[in-house]
Amino acid sequence: MRLMREHDPQVQEDAFDFLREHADAYVDELIEEFRAERDDHGLHCWLLELIAEARSPKALDVFRDQLESLDESLRFWAVRGLEMLDDRESRQALHQARANGWIA
Repeated sequence: MRLMREHDPQVQEDAFDFLREHADAYVDELIEEFRAERDDHGLHCWLLELIAEARSPKALDVFRDQLESLDESLRFWAVRGLEMLDDRESRQALHQARANGWIA
């Protein structure tokens, strides 16, 4: 995570690529970082993308919470994360979000 906060874009990208390959092993830390991040919009989106890549049921509440976000990027990764989970609860969350008009 420290490397994703570096100012060098290549270092950030390399750290992201590493975490994408190992997201399932770091899902708890990624969720914690996502919930704590408030200053860097790009990092916030990257973290949600990594959480989606982890395909962990632990992330269900994170994705559900972001379905109501005003931020289109966060909604996109929340939908993608729920689609990647592809279980009964994630499908219900997507159905409910569509019924509420939060997503198309």
